[in-house]
Amino acid sequence: MRPIARIADKAGVFGSIISTMGCAVCFPALASLGAAIGLGFLAQWESLLVHVLIPLFAMVALLANVLGWISHRQWRRSLLGSIGPLLALGGWYFFISGILAKDAARGILYAGLAVMLAVSVWDLVLPATRRCKPDGCEPPAGNG
Repeated sequence: MRPIARIADKAGVFGSIISTMGCAVCFPALASLGAAIGLGFLAQWESLLVHVLIPLFAMVALLANVLGWISHRQWRRSLLGSIGPLLALGGWYFFISGILAKDAARGILYAGLAVMLAVSVWDLVLPATRRCKPDGCEPPAGNG
């Protein structure tokens, strides 16, 4: 299950970032970067990107972190990995619903994407290893 979770996590991060790069009106900071690397053609599908793909890829990344917890049993790492997709989903929701100002919602989404990217790079550099068995962790050996 570990390779599936790692691939899903990277796909979620990559898909969320690429989706925001195609939305020039909604997310100008990333859209200008996307246009600079040749993703300006995505602007014609802006509604699909904003309403469907951004939340879909963020949910894929969130699910990958849950699967990662099942695989390696490191709750702190999984919690940190889940913060990014949750922020991205929250920022997306606030942006779509208009509950917060558009700039505040963008800031939350950008923060979520940055956390997702940072945790993804961290996972590439220092991959998680299983620390506990499915039935629980063994206590450390005593010196006595």
